Amino acid sequence: MTILASGDLDELTRVVHPEAVNREAKDEPPACRGRGPGAFAATARWLRAAFADLAFDIHDVAADGDLVVVHCTMSGRQVGTFLAYDEHGEVAQAFPSKGRTLAVTQTHWFRTRDGQVVEHWANRDDLGMATQLGWVPPTPAYLWRMTRAKRHARRQPTH
Repeated sequence: MTILASGDLDELTRVVHPEAVNREAKDEPPACRGRGPGAFAATARWLRAAFADLAFDIHDVAADGDLVVVHCTMSGRQVGTFLAYDEHGEVAQAFPSKGRTLAVTQTHWFRTRDGQVVEHWANRDDLGMATQLGWVPPTPAYLWRMTRAKRHARRQPTH
């Protein structure tokens, strides 16, 4: 998990299989939807674009055969606009920063083969994150900022 926070491609190459898939990437930028270490590194870049001091504090790890489960707390400070994407890879939502911090629990599930991750999916407290960051309940002023940020993000050549 700390490798994801750093986005170190060399480290990801050691632990992520070339055919690994991230089942959570459906709401992430198109570069995250591929396979292998490069896609996982794209997820790290996407998260770090929105959150400074990104960290994953691991509480528990359990393994059964080829399945590894990690219970952790993700923390950081929102410094950039967090973008969520639709099934076509277009910006669906934009959440501008209010400079707030977050600390939310998550459970990550990894299928492994030969000591490398081949599949990932997760359970996250997205409502807790949205509440801590001031995204919900949105004020009229914040809804306006979201609309502006979404329009700006859609105009960028790459998201």
